[in-house]
Amino acid sequence: MAATPQAHHIAIVDDDPDILQVLTDTLTLEGYRVTPVQTGQALLGLQAQDPADLILLDLKLEHESGLRVAQDIRRDSAVPIMMLTGKGDETDRILGLEVAADDFMMKPFNLREIVARVRALLRRSTQLSQTPKLLVQRVSEGLVFDGWCLDLTRRTLLNPAGELVDLTYGEFNLLNVLLSSANRVLSRDYLLEKTHGTQTESFDRTIDVLILRLRRKLEPNPKAPHYIKTERGIGYRFEATVKRL
Repeated sequence: MAATPQAHHIAIVDDDPDILQVLTDTLTLEGYRVTPVQTGQALLGLQAQDPADLILLDLKLEHESGLRVAQDIRRDSAVPIMMLTGKGDETDRILGLEVAADDFMMKPFNLREIVARVRALLRRSTQLSQTPKLLVQRVSEGLVFDGWCLDLTRRTLLNPAGELVDLTYGEFNLLNVLLSSANRVLSRDYLLEKTHGTQTESFDRTIDVLILRLRRKLEPNPKAPHYIKTERGIGYRFEATVKRL
């Protein structure tokens, strides 16, 4: 499928030429306009001249930190960033999720999953540009609690004032699982399986980081959470009356 003038622009940053080529070919065939680069400096130059709608960024570039590059991008832009990480990079991956990234994929990755994640991130980014009023009127399937609404069709969250709350791919998935089993204690293993699949290479700490980020967005006081309760030694419980639209 050839890219059109309206195609989303995706930047890929990796110092491995083979990975760059495979990802470029795959996403180009899906109709995206793709720009491959091998350094963070080249990405920063690209963002200044022809900004990408989404960035795939290797966590460990040869001569620089992908996390640092993501932080530099994040200072000036809310563009979705997916980190590409190697097996065993747990600490860096957690930092990436907490500080700058919207999602991550473990190498070696499944190309079909990469495409699905890219679509989800771009869809969320596009929806966040719509007006809250229109979104409220168009919610067709969702979970609501205390005036909040998680739109399952458009993967968006509205606060009680009708304003969009920006959720990353991982945050949305986790909140969906918590709300779907409200008032039940859910283990970290269960949450990992439901949000990342049975073949995931993620770790318990990934869930803890996502919980921390959700609390910052949902709770009046994240240090004394009203909704997301910690069950020590087990996992978490979402405490609220949740209704399904």
